[in-house]
Amino acid sequence: MRIDLHTHSTASDGTDSPAELVRNAAAAGLDVVALTDHDTTRGHAEAIAALRELSTGLTLVTGAELSCRIDGVSMHMLAYLFDPAEPELLAERELVRDDRVPRAKAMIAKLNGLGVPVTWEQVARIAGDGSVGRPHIATALVELGVVPTVSDAFTADWLADGARAHVGKHETDPFEAIRLVKAAGGVTVFAHPGAAKRGHTVPESSIAELAAAGLDGIEIDHMDHDAATRDRLRGLAADVGLLTTGSSDYHGSRKTCVLGEYTTDPEVYGEITRRATGAFPVPGAGGHRA
Repeated sequence: MRIDLHTHSTASDGTDSPAELVRNAAAAGLDVVALTDHDTTRGHAEAIAALRELSTGLTLVTGAELSCRIDGVSMHMLAYLFDPAEPELLAERELVRDDRVPRAKAMIAKLNGLGVPVTWEQVARIAGDGSVGRPHIATALVELGVVPTVSDAFTADWLADGARAHVGKHETDPFEAIRLVKAAGGVTVFAHPGAAKRGHTVPESSIAELAAAGLDGIEIDHMDHDAATRDRLRGLAADVGLLTTGSSDYHGSRKTCVLGEYTTDPEVYGEITRRATGAFPVPGAGGHRA
């Protein structure tokens, strides 16, 4: 059973539409895929509609990747199978999402000050209907020949946390995020906690505190974690009682990772679904609920 619990579509900063993502997940031989766009559930309806047309038994897990910050360090919280209409969590997601446009425009202004001729119109075209974010600005830098790849834009020279063109945005306190997701019947997993190349990481002492506050798991098998980081995180998870997941963090052509590059153990997936009360996995027409 192949389970990928972290992917993105054009509803945020991926390049596959939600329908394309579902079809590509089935073609990649996945049994379960989670759609976890940044701070939005807008792609879920399209993904579910596409799922119903598949002849395979792919199951969809609905979710989102929430933007959080603790002690000045940005972090991402994967939230699974929550009630998307729960008012408090919905309001917080909207607050984060609405701050993305002024933040992007401020980053564009900084880039202009550095001599980069990027425009809001260019970034808005790249983002399309998606929730605008740094990867869209990074793609604009690639188009302009400033950097060779999207990943090369996430450095101290350009868009990484604290970089020359970086601008902060509203981010949720992760303890509050855990509370909100739990109240909406969902399950929380700390995404790529050891991804040091993205900037400062959350200390393990804080992860232990989050676990005590109800965090369900941490994402360990991820392209941004080397073998030593994975081993260290597995030890931490065992010490504080966290579930461990693996995921591709797929963004379509915007990143080099592929669907199913890393996967989650079926027993862990089963525990996630058992803990969730806000929503249920959606089985495709060609199979049964995974």
